[in-house]
Amino acid sequence: MQSLPQAVSELVHDGDVVALEGFTHLIPFAAGHEIIRQGRRDLTLVRMTPDLVYDQMIGAGCASKLVFSWGGNPGVGSLHRMRDALGAGWPVPLQIEEHSHAGMANRYVAGASGLPFAVLRGYAGTELPEHTDTISTVTCPFTGEELAAVKALNPDVSIVHAQRADRAGNVQFWGILGVQKEAVLAAQRAIVTVEEIVDELTPVPGAVVLPSWVLDAVVVAPGGAAPSYAHGYYDRDNAAYKAWDKVSRDREAFSVWLKDLKENAS
Repeated sequence: MQSLPQAVSELVHDGDVVALEGFTHLIPFAAGHEIIRQGRRDLTLVRMTPDLVYDQMIGAGCASKLVFSWGGNPGVGSLHRMRDALGAGWPVPLQIEEHSHAGMANRYVAGASGLPFAVLRGYAGTELPEHTDTISTVTCPFTGEELAAVKALNPDVSIVHAQRADRAGNVQFWGILGVQKEAVLAAQRAIVTVEEIVDELTPVPGAVVLPSWVLDAVVVAPGGAAPSYAHGYYDRDNAAYKAWDKVSRDREAFSVWLKDLKENAS
């Protein structure tokens, strides 16, 4: 077990391809905030659904590129720090690489499977293949059908949040699951923050267990997914998502938020 500052210091480097995954809940906010505090730069941020934590990291100047399939403040509106970086280059210019949800999920699966690309039926009728060099086509050797092909995703480091780990470093998470397992298995290095350490990972319906040998660091971080929620531990803080809209619209207000974050380590 490590502290969060230690794990980020050792495993997240300037220029890395970094994936923070978690769908609806178990979003690794605490880890994202620690990356901001440590001043990481020139990151390629990967996430199927970038929301507040990536808006915050982009606004802090951590990212030079975003790879994603949908971005927004869920139930509220736009990501204004992301829009400012794209439109005005503040605080640094941001490149984007856009995919469909299915394309991103299949890219992680290919990366986790040790394959160079994934094949799917998708992207037909869109202009994404014209603008994204990680989307191509392949001809089925059996039917002759032309299918979409997407390059495998292998992040330098993937970070996820989970409910609990045992004392041997095995991690268990459950509830609405996204691509956390695939993101971890596809990555060169992996950090998992957890709500608690337990003596035994008792069975939970639908749970996924990540064995210790696929992880580089397990960090105890109670509340590490807030303001998103951790199923069985705490609820989503809807007020925080609404409040972020006002903060993120204004560079000065955001700068105050950023100063407070850096001065008040969790």
